[in-house]
Amino acid sequence: MKSRHLARLSTSLLAVCATVALAAPALAAPAMTPEQTVAAALKEAPVWDGHNDVPEQLRDRRKDVLAGFDFHDTVNEPLSDRRMAAFFPAGPPTGMQTDLARMKQGHIGAQFWSVYVSASLPEPQAVQATMEQIDVVKRLVAQYPNDLVLATSSADVEKAWKTGKVASLIGMEGGHSIGNSLGVLRQFYALGARYMTLSHFKNNAWADSATDAPEHNGLTPFGKDVVREMQRLGILVDLSHVSQKTMLDALEVAKAPIIFSHSGAQGVSGHPRNVSDEVLDKVKANGGIVMCNFYPTYVSDALYKWSAARAGQQAEQKALHPDRPDLAKTGLDAWEKANPKPMATIQQVADHIDYVVKRIGIDHVGVGGDFDGGSIGLQGMPDVSAYPALLLELAKRGYTKLDLEKVASLNTLRVLKASEVYAAAHKDDKPIESPTSF
Repeated sequence: MKSRHLARLSTSLLAVCATVALAAPALAAPAMTPEQTVAAALKEAPVWDGHNDVPEQLRDRRKDVLAGFDFHDTVNEPLSDRRMAAFFPAGPPTGMQTDLARMKQGHIGAQFWSVYVSASLPEPQAVQATMEQIDVVKRLVAQYPNDLVLATSSADVEKAWKTGKVASLIGMEGGHSIGNSLGVLRQFYALGARYMTLSHFKNNAWADSATDAPEHNGLTPFGKDVVREMQRLGILVDLSHVSQKTMLDALEVAKAPIIFSHSGAQGVSGHPRNVSDEVLDKVKANGGIVMCNFYPTYVSDALYKWSAARAGQQAEQKALHPDRPDLAKTGLDAWEKANPKPMATIQQVADHIDYVVKRIGIDHVGVGGDFDGGSIGLQGMPDVSAYPALLLELAKRGYTKLDLEKVASLNTLRVLKASEVYAAAHKDDKPIESPTSF
């Protein structure tokens, strides 16, 4: 009798303990530090950068000759006299910002290599030069098969990630590269090009640039056909470098997501190379992505305005002393001493990302460094090794692991997949035809 009573008591006590245990709050797992959040995000989603100008460096420094070039370490790569020294008033950098060692430090898993050629070239020459740039990318990738692999699809990118190699995609920078020919556009797709920036620093025959006087009021009818044919093929439409009206025209025509491969937000810096709020809202509706870049004059509004003021002062000094360049230089030096050059920072890059996220959401932002093409002198981001530092800045601002994965690469992967789905749905559409120019 006593034993049965004790058994019932024991059972009751167990039930009470179970009830208390269920009611008690579970011990929460310790929160990850910002550093741990970045590491976890990059393990799942390596960086996919939208724009890198190594091919331009190879052309300018080495005339596309790879013999003797060591892509494992380019810190001391010699500078060619052809490199645009005037672009860097304080003197151009000697080494490069990109190599395999620093890409590994930067956790880069996919890279759009820009096959840029000057918009000042006659169009037939631009077509040839672009083909040569595609060729040098393919030769570079082939020379480092343990590190790089050519990619022309989202499936190729995901396969590269599984093998630990950098998926190497090709992006054309400037519509002058197709020589006003949809036939040439189609052949560049066949050669592996997977995005094209519609214009560069200058207008072309069918699209206005952000940094030139308007000529076409955006896109011409042929320019709109270029957008349509790009999307039919599966070439991403890149709206970096184009005018506001060209952006709006392209977004009106586009049926698949577009990209800005290396641009910021005008809400942070008013440079015309950046994206206005009006366009950002349309990017969200389109499903596209703005890949924020690190070019200092586009990143910092203060530096943008300082650069404009310096250009005005330089012109004034030349006008005042047309016969005395020494006095013109002295006057400009005095102005620079009285007006120190502002510094663009990694925090300001994060400000651009923040602005895009707050305006149109975390699904519409990525990174497009423009390293080895002009992104020089940004405090905190000297080269391609610095992507984790940018993600750490975002993590400290409250970005979650999934947020960081989207910024690093998942948003770009989504956009490329959407482009492929659209192209597959239109694979039986006839190519858009246009008459040849000669």
